[in-house]
Amino acid sequence: MGDVAIASAGLEDVALTHPNAELHLSTLPPWDQLFVSDPRLSKVISIDVRGQTQYSATLRWLKAVADEQYDLVIDLQTTDRSRLLLSCLWLIGAQIPRRAGNKAAIPYNLAPKNPPVVRHAMEQLALTLAAAGIEARTPRPVLHYSERRRTAVQKLFQDLRVEEDYAVFLPGSQAAGYLKRWGADRFIGLANRIVKQGLKHVVVLGGPDEIEECERIAQSCGQWLVNLCGQTQLLDIVPICEGARFIVGNDTGTAHVAAAAARPMIVICGPTDPLRVLPAGDNVSAMQAPLPCINCYRKHCGHHSCMAWITPQDVMDKLKSMGVV
Repeated sequence: MGDVAIASAGLEDVALTHPNAELHLSTLPPWDQLFVSDPRLSKVISIDVRGQTQYSATLRWLKAVADEQYDLVIDLQTTDRSRLLLSCLWLIGAQIPRRAGNKAAIPYNLAPKNPPVVRHAMEQLALTLAAAGIEARTPRPVLHYSERRRTAVQKLFQDLRVEEDYAVFLPGSQAAGYLKRWGADRFIGLANRIVKQGLKHVVVLGGPDEIEECERIAQSCGQWLVNLCGQTQLLDIVPICEGARFIVGNDTGTAHVAAAAARPMIVICGPTDPLRVLPAGDNVSAMQAPLPCINCYRKHCGHHSCMAWITPQDVMDKLKSMGVV
């Protein structure tokens, strides 16, 4: 989800550079949900070429792309799978004339020349776009939601009596990446400090893997904490966060989507490198413990010191320094 959210910034740059071009997007489900109301796109191709039926799905993808007779393809990930798919187009006689990727390799004929070493996806995106003659000007994800979804979010907040002055927490992550979680107890401690400073509500967002974490936070807080985990659509993240005073979250795909709201955000990092994973935008700041074991990218750890080192008061002090509490 984070990669697709970042790619939406590149899509904006393409649309600005080629305002009269017909733009299509190919992405995997369920991330096509992020573009259901996108006025920049004429079509979204969403075929799961990784699933159990990947052979037949690959054939469907090849036919769908070949039928369009594209002038230019920009591969913003340049994975082995995407390279293979684009190479297979040549085998069926449907090679796209201009093919941009982030490395000078088959099947790309547009790629950065002598690229510097980069760490963040936004830097790589800029190099790939430049190879296709497109200037990267967009600093953060750009995601469009419908007026119907905006109205649905407003009604939800009215029904829950959520007032305008609220913060948003993104306390989860994929279950396999549980080490990236700051922890329910620390979010509880931060929530109580925030409310004592006068904020009326804390809104908690998350997906299916994060329901248990969010429920634990909700059970330990008062009615001023509103747990919306699992109760919203993917694109609802943006209008919900647009009304927040600030956002605090882990290194999670949800944070990349929330970055499109352009609200002050703190992302707490530990086992992952903020220079690589931080959501895009000057509205986003990272917090990370000064420990030698950070950026380990481990899946299991016996002490989880990188997260334990950062206390709720540390985050509160950071919020105060940002002028949002």
